[in-house]
Amino acid sequence: MGEPNAESERGGPSEGEAAAAPDGGSRKPSGAAGADERPSKAGTTSATDGGTVAADGDATTTQGGAIDRLKRQIRRTIEVLKGSSIDVRPYRPGDGVFAEFEVPDGQELVDRYWVNAPYAYVVITYDDEESEHYYYAVEPELDEFEAELLARARVDIRDPLLYQTDAEPTAEETLRREFRSLLEQYGVDVSMRTFHALLYYLARDFRGFDRIDPLMHDPHIEDISCDGYDLPIFVYHDEYTDIETNVSYAADDLDDFVIRLAQESGRHVSVGDPVVGTTLPDGSRVELALGEEVTPRGSAFTIRKYAEEPFTPVDLIENGTFSVAEMAYLWLCIENNRSLIFAGGTASGKTTSMNAVSMFIPPRAKVLTIEDTRELSLYHDNWLSSVTRERLHEGSDIDMYDLLRSSLRHRPEFIIVGEVRGNEAVTLFQAMNTGHTTFSTMHADSIETVINRLENEPINVPRAMVQSLDLLCVQTLTRVEGERVRRSKAIGEIGEIDQRTGELDYSRAFRWDAGTDSFERSDSSLIEEIQRDRGWSRTERKREMNRRERFLELLAELGTTDYRRFTALVNEYYAAPERVMDRLEAAREEASGDGSADGGASANSPEVGGSDIDGGGDVGTDDGEPSTGSDDRGDVGTDDGKPSTKADNGDSRANVDDSEGGDTDGPR
Repeated sequence: MGEPNAESERGGPSEGEAAAAPDGGSRKPSGAAGADERPSKAGTTSATDGGTVAADGDATTTQGGAIDRLKRQIRRTIEVLKGSSIDVRPYRPGDGVFAEFEVPDGQELVDRYWVNAPYAYVVITYDDEESEHYYYAVEPELDEFEAELLARARVDIRDPLLYQTDAEPTAEETLRREFRSLLEQYGVDVSMRTFHALLYYLARDFRGFDRIDPLMHDPHIEDISCDGYDLPIFVYHDEYTDIETNVSYAADDLDDFVIRLAQESGRHVSVGDPVVGTTLPDGSRVELALGEEVTPRGSAFTIRKYAEEPFTPVDLIENGTFSVAEMAYLWLCIENNRSLIFAGGTASGKTTSMNAVSMFIPPRAKVLTIEDTRELSLYHDNWLSSVTRERLHEGSDIDMYDLLRSSLRHRPEFIIVGEVRGNEAVTLFQAMNTGHTTFSTMHADSIETVINRLENEPINVPRAMVQSLDLLCVQTLTRVEGERVRRSKAIGEIGEIDQRTGELDYSRAFRWDAGTDSFERSDSSLIEEIQRDRGWSRTERKREMNRRERFLELLAELGTTDYRRFTALVNEYYAAPERVMDRLEAAREEASGDGSADGGASANSPEVGGSDIDGGGDVGTDDGEPSTGSDDRGDVGTDDGKPSTKADNGDSRANVDDSEGGDTDGPR
């Protein structure tokens, strides 16, 4: 299989090359600065307005070049003022096919879905001989002429975009307008398919993430890893786990891209300071390495994508990470100001779970979060978010220890620290001892390991302070029936120091049984303590726990996974539990009557009406909404929610545009 858009990925032909038209003639754009318009070097000749300039005419050459540039600038100004005569309308499927994909020999098609409809889609294949999945990002294909046109447009459009003022329209409108103006100056007439394909690449390169833009748009990808020059990029897919892609970077391109990522996040990376960890403008975490000194295979980067829509407790229940009983238990503990730490290995879901259970925080409580890189997202009115900062010029670092000390002066009720790994842990436990409820994460694979790490170098929290911690939730990334899943391995309750042995007592309230993939429940001293604090009888405590479990079950049945809606319902529960329970039960009954219960959307669910993946446009259905198949993926071309593909594996082509549908507004 040929690489999609090979010419554009290499930057296209040089500006002086002429692209061959389909009819055999030259389709070289006119009006742009080509090789024949460049000032000549000494001892050579060059064509300038049809004349020849000798080597001793350097002054004339320079003057002629200045006149040419002035002419082009005047032409450009006139075009901008009068507006382009090129008629540009939204893309329609009938305008032409953007890209086709042929499954490589020896591989079979497994999955396909849109990530930026109708321009970019993903194909997943499986090689039975190698027992490996492969990930293909498919983008619009360009012929030689289109690749040259794109290369010239990239250069000529840079300044107008760079000097855009606040009074200008949106970046998308500016890009569209400037590109139309350039085409008018070049004197070329392009099809709607070509216009939108080139506009997609300009938007991708100037406003997006270059070649990894389809990967950044893919909601099923968690991590993106580039290990060096000319090496395939790997991604972590939520269904196919670690998988190789068809995207790679040559040496110069990768160096430039790493520098660009650092600059866009407000940081500097260089040979003298080649390793940088930072946050991208969209909130994703990125670790960068420039050159070959610290990474011998070449520049490298790893992106941990930021989820704009955080997981809710309902999501974690549906994924099997926690049981309903565990989540109701954590809810009651959090409401009653119990401190907890989520522990686990890399990618075990520690921060995701901590963010999810933070939605149980009472609505008016003051919450303060402290992070190295922004990951937490709360729908909470009284929330102060803070992020560490490395030294800028003559300033000093502002680390988690500084922010934690400062946070105590803000009088927060809940303090959430992204991760404890050093001297800030002592301050965190001091905050626990002074009545602040704290949440945090750390790397450890068991309750015993957590306690051991806390008490020893480099954290060194005194044992007497560790007992102020109430809960330890240990998570793991494991396999169940061949699939990689995240599970809450154990929820432990921290007790007091045994006076006889001097050891810290703890017990397990919940334990995951790997054999049955179920959660075992034990007696909880913490729940009994809360019962005494609230003045409940045993019957009242059980009734409250049962009601909260039922609340979570109803939200799962109604498909209420939007974090804003979930938080609003939890807040309503705090104010009037019986009223909200009655309303949810009624909604459940209504959904059952419509046959849409058990995971279907309801009037209380934000999923009603479907979803539009990445603003792909109203393609594929007659009602203006993208048709959806599994996972609400955007659809063009088939009824199953995926790009159409021919059945014959020998000629399987995913056709983006062979469907009837509405317009789209261009690349997003």
